Amino acid sequence: MEEDLVSIVTPTYNCGKFIAETIESVIEQTYKNWEMIIVDDCSKDDTQTIVGKYIKNNKRIKYIKFEKNQGAAIARNVAIKEAKGKYIAFLDSDDLWSKDKLEKQIGFMKKNNYNFSYTNYEEIDEKSMPLNIQVTGPKKITKAGMYNYCWPGCLTVIYNAEKVGRVQIENLPKNNDYAMWLKVIKKSKCYLLNENLAKYRIRQGSISRNKKLQLIKYHYILYRYGEKMNIEASIFNTLRNIFFGVIKKFLYRKVGR
Repeated sequence: MEEDLVSIVTPTYNCGKFIAETIESVIEQTYKNWEMIIVDDCSKDDTQTIVGKYIKNNKRIKYIKFEKNQGAAIARNVAIKEAKGKYIAFLDSDDLWSKDKLEKQIGFMKKNNYNFSYTNYEEIDEKSMPLNIQVTGPKKITKAGMYNYCWPGCLTVIYNAEKVGRVQIENLPKNNDYAMWLKVIKKSKCYLLNENLAKYRIRQGSISRNKKLQLIKYHYILYRYGEKMNIEASIFNTLRNIFFGVIKKFLYRKVGR
């Protein structure tokens, strides 16, 4: 049976240090019918040169470079507009996939007739060394559950564009992956494939590690401007998100193997 096309959305900005390893993790997939759409948000490093070497030898990789910096939300929107696949997958330019990620996850979705799914992932450092932390989440996420917290890691998500549509989001400074999931969840529940199939890179200065007050501000902006909520609802959902963030840390973030 012919494999359905999977479009991989990869925004990038100054990730020349990591993007080759990211591309290699896609090329090594056991599932072969994919296209990788890399949208460069006007990088100042050697990203274009590195990606250019891959484009010469692999027509499945497409590269778009902005003339000026527009942000990750716009980069994702452009990639999704360009996507031709039945399925849309997400992989940031410093993260990695296991070689059987697409094969297992697409199979999981088809077998169960799911249109929106995610997987577990492990954390790695800037040198790709494991930090012995695995992140998982609820087996099924409803609309209410997704508003509680952004459970899926961006690098693990796949959705069926034929059923959900090619979702576009507001130009938010942060949390644009969460903004995407909040739109998709209105059309389909999200299901966990309980396997570790991706590697999320923790980098110096990343919002994952610090700047917690800014993170709270960005969640408010997400609800207020991304979801068009009033002030009271935006504050409520921000506080709700903080609470469930604590729940995730204790229930779904596992130290050690």
